[in-house]
Amino acid sequence: MKALIVGSKGQLGRGLAMTAPEGVEIVGHDIDTLDITDATSVDAAVAAEKPDLILNAAAYTAVDKAESDEDTAYAVNATAVGLLADAASTHGARLVHVSTDFVFDGQTGTPYAPSAATNPLGAYGRTKLAGEQLAGDSALIVRTAWVYAPTGGNFVRTMIRLMNDRSEVRVVADQIGTPTYAPGLAAALWTMADKQVTGIHHYTDAGAASWYDFAVAIQEEALAAGLLSKQVPVIPIGTSDFPTPAQRPSYSVLDKTSTFVALGGPTAHWRTNLRTMIAGIVVHG
Repeated sequence: MKALIVGSKGQLGRGLAMTAPEGVEIVGHDIDTLDITDATSVDAAVAAEKPDLILNAAAYTAVDKAESDEDTAYAVNATAVGLLADAASTHGARLVHVSTDFVFDGQTGTPYAPSAATNPLGAYGRTKLAGEQLAGDSALIVRTAWVYAPTGGNFVRTMIRLMNDRSEVRVVADQIGTPTYAPGLAAALWTMADKQVTGIHHYTDAGAASWYDFAVAIQEEALAAGLLSKQVPVIPIGTSDFPTPAQRPSYSVLDKTSTFVALGGPTAHWRTNLRTMIAGIVVHG
């Protein structure tokens, strides 16, 4: 099988390459080699590579910036998805597209099923929801949340840096979701694609946490692994204490029941995968 990974240099793109099943030929494109918002370029790339599978790991993820730059966010998160879907259909490929918990408003207080009503609070969520709608009925669409990896910019690495540099860190405690280890998400996407699963599904690590809970766990694991030389206070704050241009859902835990069925069992708990990620930083930097 031949797979085209779009967004190949991002956290998930690298995870997809790392976890690809044996025998799969990988071709990667990122912003420097393919403009996914240009119909001619997308069709030409898919026609040239003739992949069996297109995995779209590309996205405009600057949540706050999207509030003032929604046109660009829409081009990447929605228009491009439609172009990839069209090219997949034309050239006989299957599309796997990754979406987000931000399609929900976070008001229910219970985990969101894939069929739950959507109501994005901001431009990022609106554009990602539009992308889902343009992916087509034959695509596999997987919503996820709070993605991090050993490399790249993410919450875990940011917290470790701040804990090394500051006498305390202040972290929002009233937004609840689930951290997701990118290589675990990538492996799940390969499994679901191999089983030819279609439609909308949810994937995160197991469990739930606030950003504050996540930060406390990061410090504990980083101290145990020797990545931090001292413990600093982690101060819980409210969303209102840390205003941002974009409103975030206060509760965006995703119901993964259908995904567990497709994968043949539950995902690892987020704390377990956090420990794995920290160990990866120790080994690889």
